[in-house]
Amino acid sequence: MRKRSPAAERHADLIRVALFEVAPAGMTLARLMAACELSRWQIRSGIAALRDVSADHGWPPLIWTREMGYRFCGSEEELEEWERIWLSEKLTQFRRMITGTLTPHLALFPKSVWATYLSAQLKAVESNLEMAALARPR
Repeated sequence: MRKRSPAAERHADLIRVALFEVAPAGMTLARLMAACELSRWQIRSGIAALRDVSADHGWPPLIWTREMGYRFCGSEEELEEWERIWLSEKLTQFRRMITGTLTPHLALFPKSVWATYLSAQLKAVESNLEMAALARPR
């Protein structure tokens, strides 16, 4: 069971109703804020809770795209494309952490057990993310 506040669950329900009212179109963050009369922070926590609730109930996943904003998605192709984009973004974050923080850490402290261990672990994650982001099994 995920830990969610009752307020986040109420916000998630407001967001869910608003998104179902405009389905299949989506809503931008600003439109969600206006439709639900919630702050940016409340929308963000509500979206996080809604993703958990959707998973718990077997509802379609909530995705965000630049073109359509937030919406529920049921298309397999679109979900796979969204997942590849998400993985690609995480891959970029991992690479920046490795090159911007971990590599300089190892240069300054080459005998650091922690940095050596972390480097090996992150390179394994990087490799897996790269394969998943590029994979198109069919």
